[in-house]
Amino acid sequence: MMRYIVRRVLWMIVVVLLITLFTYVIFFVMPPVNPAVAFAGRAPTKQLIAEVTRLFGLNKPVWEQYVLFVKHLFLGDRWGWPGLGFSFTTRSSVRSIIGSRLIVTAQLAIGAALVWLAIGIPIGILSALKPRSLTDRVTMGIALFGVSAPAFWLGLMALWLFWFKLHVAAGSGYVSIGVGFFTWLNHMLMPWFVLAFLFAAFYARISRAGLIEAMNEDFVRTARAKGLPEWQVVVKHGLRASLTPVVTMLGMDLGGLLGGAVITETVFNLQGIGLYAVQSIGNGDLPAILAVTLVASFFVTLGNLLVDILYAFLDPRIRYS
Repeated sequence: MMRYIVRRVLWMIVVVLLITLFTYVIFFVMPPVNPAVAFAGRAPTKQLIAEVTRLFGLNKPVWEQYVLFVKHLFLGDRWGWPGLGFSFTTRSSVRSIIGSRLIVTAQLAIGAALVWLAIGIPIGILSALKPRSLTDRVTMGIALFGVSAPAFWLGLMALWLFWFKLHVAAGSGYVSIGVGFFTWLNHMLMPWFVLAFLFAAFYARISRAGLIEAMNEDFVRTARAKGLPEWQVVVKHGLRASLTPVVTMLGMDLGGLLGGAVITETVFNLQGIGLYAVQSIGNGDLPAILAVTLVASFFVTLGNLLVDILYAFLDPRIRYS
């Protein structure tokens, strides 16, 4: 098992290096204009273009520029580690901006993940234990609606109903937990449930399909033949084996959301990475867009690694040599 983990970590490093190569080519080599002009934003002055050229080493050969880019990324630059460059829109380090906004995005992503797991998996289990029943049809109908509903529409409807009409929830914007736990919770509940509703519907369908398949396996029949109570058969045998696809999707989804939940952060004005990416695209701030791309890619890769490691603990049929 340890050999497998080491091998996967080494492969993750290779993947991250490939991501940096592709990202560098897209942002520095492929653009038809001078990268210094593009990175300097809108209507740059000659002094700003010269500053960008010096900071990014754009007057050097391409291979040397890429080595310098990777060196700064892994070893840090003048603004700290990891070296994510300098925003010419805000005139500050991209690393510090992303660090502060990652806290908001992590709170949104992890909170929403807990909510959608707490809702989606029990609904999936209930539907799987009573297939084709009225409960199954109703829950799967709600799940189909959740999968189909656009995130921006759900967010706006939630704001209109719970904030504007009923006045039971806070409006848009982020409040730090240091201001007060219940004030912070009041601002985060609506974004959590809107984002979780989209995912909970999908997880309910995945859990249902996985559990129905697992309950027909031979090891479940053997557990029943031994006289185990039905709840132990379902929880300890059927559910555990059916969670493999759920864990796969959770690792991918959580990794992607840590790169920014763009629509939810925009609708609720949460100052996270997703909203920062939207603002950077509007401002033409290429260093910020490049940094967000790298951060999102890293979390997706990390999510894949954690999923592979968790497989062996969830499903006894999976063993790594």
